Amino acid sequence: MQRSLKDYLIIVTKGLAMGAADVIPGVSGGTIAFISGIYEELIATINKLDLSFFSVWKKEGFLTSWRAYNLSFLSVLFTGIAISILSLAKIIKWLLHNEPLLLWAFFFGLVLASILYIGKQITVWRPKVFMGIVLAAVVSYFITIAEPIASPESLWYLMLCGFIAIIAMILPGVSGAFILLILGAYQTFINILNQLREGLLQMDLALLWHAIYKIIIIAIGAIAGLKLFSKVLNWMFKNHKNTILAILTGFMMGSLNKLWPWKKVLSWRTDSEGLKVPFIEQSIMPSEFDGDPRIIWVLLFMVIGFLLILILERLAVKKVN
Repeated sequence: MQRSLKDYLIIVTKGLAMGAADVIPGVSGGTIAFISGIYEELIATINKLDLSFFSVWKKEGFLTSWRAYNLSFLSVLFTGIAISILSLAKIIKWLLHNEPLLLWAFFFGLVLASILYIGKQITVWRPKVFMGIVLAAVVSYFITIAEPIASPESLWYLMLCGFIAIIAMILPGVSGAFILLILGAYQTFINILNQLREGLLQMDLALLWHAIYKIIIIAIGAIAGLKLFSKVLNWMFKNHKNTILAILTGFMMGSLNKLWPWKKVLSWRTDSEGLKVPFIEQSIMPSEFDGDPRIIWVLLFMVIGFLLILILERLAVKKVN
């Protein structure tokens, strides 16, 4: 497919929007791809890409292979995604340290609306569907209150997070950032992205390598998860869609405890930058919060997050029609 410079600038813009969605829990980059009209081409391009790329390269040359696998589209799109993720990572890090109440309120609203969005797609309400919602909600809730089995920055735990978070690339409507948040590794991933950005900007090879080797560890876990579970999950989604949607709905319901803005810190840990950050937290009522609960502002940002999902859903429906 021949594209002009204008076409590629539009693709970069769509990549920027997808990257922004991938950083925010509750919003799926796949949803943005669908709304912007590139979802089918993206999936087809990724599915086509395999080791035969090198065979074509050897026989017909690099440029022929590059065009045959539509890699101009893929590389430009991923450039936009990468720029957006690295740019937003710094903003979110600042918000986590300076405006945590408002940030968690926004995320709470996003996931609350996502529960309704996913739940509405369940077409048949059978006993096993209700059971799936309840069991998933209970399991998810206990995950949010359990003491972490390891530091979110340990290498094997990063690999495990990559292994589990890959589900966001397989099942429609699931945010990878949301999965990382439930696993307690969201802030760690944001810090890694910031290290990568700072390393590139400052040409600090030590900082750059520190970020890259962690990203490689995460990628190994993600690839392993993709290889082991992609076919199983796709089969279940095609043949047991209502059950999968019920489990996702329940999982997100139970996770709301993790996103509740008002928290009491029970224990602390020191992150890789030497900063003291919360390790174990407990959800509390606004009246018990140590400091200004900012109830009006928190509720406002919950509503903003909730409405954002509804707007994206409405745009997706219009796209289908």
